[in-house]
Amino acid sequence: MLSIKPFLAEMSKVAEECFRVLKKDKFCAILMGDTRKKGMVQPLAFETMRLFELAGFKLKETIIKEQHNCKATGYWKTNSIKYNFLLLAHEYLFVFKKV
Repeated sequence: MLSIKPFLAEMSKVAEECFRVLKKDKFCAILMGDTRKKGMVQPLAFETMRLFELAGFKLKETIIKEQHNCKATGYWKTNSIKYNFLLLAHEYLFVFKKV
């Protein structure tokens, strides 16, 4: 597993390659969630969204997807109470357009 900074460096390459191969006026979508580091939310989804914008894409839509019945929900719900944090119970579906 990559830490956040190297992950974003790799996602930047993905965004640039997606922009390169996609035809004009076509769409690219990416599903991304946030993460935590030392108990603090890291806005990984929005940082990734920004990388796609920097690669040249325009953001068409942001769709919030709720997560239900995840395998690890019980584990995280118990720990969220114990360690005083909220569950990250959603992901973002970013829809980009190459204009």
